[in-house]
Amino acid sequence: MFALIDCNNFYVSCERIFNPLLEGVPVIVLSNNDGCIISRSNEAKALGLKMGEPIFKRKDLIAQHNVKVFSSNYTLYGDISHRVMSTLRDFSPFIEIYSIDEAFIDLKGIYTDFTVYGQNIKRTIQKDIGMPTGIGIAPTKSLAKIANRIAKKRNGVFTIETEIQRLWALANTPVEDIWGVGRRYSTLLKKNGVNTALDFTNLSTDWIRKHMTVQGHRLKEELRGRSCIELETVMQPKKNIASTRAFGKKLSDIELIKESVSWHATNCAAKLRKQKSAARFVTIFIHTDPFSETEKYVSRSITVTLPVASNSDSVLTKAAIAGLKKIFIPALLYKKAGVIVSEICPENAIQQNLFEYYDNNKLNSVSKVTDFLNTKYGKSTVTLAVQGNSRDWKPKQEKVSPAYTTRWDEIIEVRNL
Repeated sequence: MFALIDCNNFYVSCERIFNPLLEGVPVIVLSNNDGCIISRSNEAKALGLKMGEPIFKRKDLIAQHNVKVFSSNYTLYGDISHRVMSTLRDFSPFIEIYSIDEAFIDLKGIYTDFTVYGQNIKRTIQKDIGMPTGIGIAPTKSLAKIANRIAKKRNGVFTIETEIQRLWALANTPVEDIWGVGRRYSTLLKKNGVNTALDFTNLSTDWIRKHMTVQGHRLKEELRGRSCIELETVMQPKKNIASTRAFGKKLSDIELIKESVSWHATNCAAKLRKQKSAARFVTIFIHTDPFSETEKYVSRSITVTLPVASNSDSVLTKAAIAGLKKIFIPALLYKKAGVIVSEICPENAIQQNLFEYYDNNKLNSVSKVTDFLNTKYGKSTVTLAVQGNSRDWKPKQEKVSPAYTTRWDEIIEVRNL
């Protein structure tokens, strides 16, 4: 049996943990640069606010119903996510962190009433962290996904154990809500009279293999109760790592854009070190505002090949700045920049260059000290000088909440009213 634990309206729930006055009122959280809605409370959903909707289009509705609006606070959300995942390890040593607010756990070796066990998980996370969750339990990961969807509409926990429960759950799951069935496949399936998950399991294997490859066949078997998708308890190293961000305002000054690109390069380098990898290709891109009605849209990018794969802040930043200088066009107003690193390999298996010598040990020593200080004293405590300290390129975060759990100067205050 597998359990899927999914946090409810995660970003909004994180805000509510430290601000009980938000309970029962409509709340939304915005994307980077305070652009679009990316998390909604149930009350905000009831008002008709949609995921991905630009905030400026709904200002009147937000003001009319006094909707509480927050900028993204990823430092807070990441810490709360870590607490949830750590708590789940008390219930099973076999855990797959699927996303920031979602995880599978394997319940093998646990012989108990699974619904009661799920209720205990839900109650513990609510009590210890303050995070509401939905929990679906089933013999396969795909069925656990369906059980989780049903759980959120019922009492927060739903278990599929019997054949009657499985058939009922499949019959009440629209085909577009099946895990792994995207818009293209759901359109194809509906054209062929497949409207529910139960209809999908009744399709012939030959038809599914022809139109949806072996992945579709594996999904069918999962929905029929045969586990085909294993738990991925070990995080796989990423094949590409990106750091991108829209500017808080349009920029034409290359020095300010250079600060942004340098920040993205060091961010990528830190992520590489975290997964003990190094990268050989550094891609830099910049573009103007794609939604502007008065300015021509221009997007440019370039890939710089390093002589030797690296995860050093200085090496990746130097390459990124060199690339930026080649693609930068003066007089344009740029809206976004980013860095992507690829051709990733393990840091202990770097192919050396016959004609150039790089002292990787020296570079790694500097980076490790930087990581240690930034972990102990806070992000960006130690930076490269080229990263500067200007806020002109940084995204708008006009409604960001305090970093309650990671900064002493922003710790929650308790007042006697």
